[in-house]
Amino acid sequence: MGSSFGQLFRISTFGESHGGGVGVIVDGCPPRLPLDLAAIQAELDRRRPGQSRITTPRKEADQVEVLSGLLDGVTLGTPIAMVVRNQDQRPGDYKDMEVAFRPSHADATYQAKYGIQARSGGGRASARETIGRVAAGAIAKQLLARAHGTEVMAWVRRIHTIEAQIDPALVTLAAVEANIVRCPDPETAERMIERIETIGREGDSCGGVIECVVRRPPPGLGMPVFDKLEADLAKAVMSLPATKGFEIGSGFAGTLLRGSEHNDAFLPTADGSLHTATNNSGGIQGGISNGEEICLRVGFKPTATIRKAQQTVTLAGEAITLEAKGRHDPCVLPRAVPMVEAMVALVLADHLLRQQGQCSLW
Repeated sequence: MGSSFGQLFRISTFGESHGGGVGVIVDGCPPRLPLDLAAIQAELDRRRPGQSRITTPRKEADQVEVLSGLLDGVTLGTPIAMVVRNQDQRPGDYKDMEVAFRPSHADATYQAKYGIQARSGGGRASARETIGRVAAGAIAKQLLARAHGTEVMAWVRRIHTIEAQIDPALVTLAAVEANIVRCPDPETAERMIERIETIGREGDSCGGVIECVVRRPPPGLGMPVFDKLEADLAKAVMSLPATKGFEIGSGFAGTLLRGSEHNDAFLPTADGSLHTATNNSGGIQGGISNGEEICLRVGFKPTATIRKAQQTVTLAGEAITLEAKGRHDPCVLPRAVPMVEAMVALVLADHLLRQQGQCSLW
């Protein structure tokens, strides 16, 4: 069903939104890596529902259980299994949706593909599936930090029509976590929160853009021709629920420049490492990381499940008006920040192991 991701550092997620639980199996993590379990839980706390007034009110502690792969907090090199039990399921909230397809949701396409679907909460299409990704991503983050001092950080850049002007080089985790919308610009964050609350009170939803920076990435990551680093990053983040767009470096704005304006000139360095005067490439050239910061952006659509009345059809093809019930985020972006970080970290960890395997024998 496409529930696995990665080649050497490989994850497989499992579970449904209103089933017994959700989780992940991480295969290929190197042995003897000390794991900070509190850091894994902290990442899940950033993703969990009910954390603020602008997220879904579903109450879940999202307490992670590590079932295998560790000895005294150190990885064994064997599969690491992690699970989070669902505690606050309310499948009754979805009774109306058992016969009606939510517009722009996965209900209709899952039914068309499989002839059956877990309708309560969207099943595997629910953002609750991302718990496993975030838990695995927390391990990948620790691997990257230990191996190369690499840091992966994301934040909300735009909500609906409100956009913050952020210098990625200056963003800190404290600034991102200083407000409930996870925008490091305090004044813009307040406007974003107000916009989300206003739209939510109307029974509607909104989308936006998350920006992510990778600091101190190892150079040489990425495999030409089909496994270019930006291609794998695009697949990773676009596999997240509600994503609709991806940019890296100058992105679409770069199409407005001439080559002489866009090219990143190389500068001499004392140690012979690569360094560029600008970073329109976003840290990746020819599909391979050059050691500069990797900068990318991800576009998220408005949450599909809304309380406003919408025209749809039933499983039998009959026209019906649907007013969705249940507990849903009026905007997914604040909780999606750790999800984007996790997917980026998973790609980098996988490519780091692939680089070590192919190019570090001598």
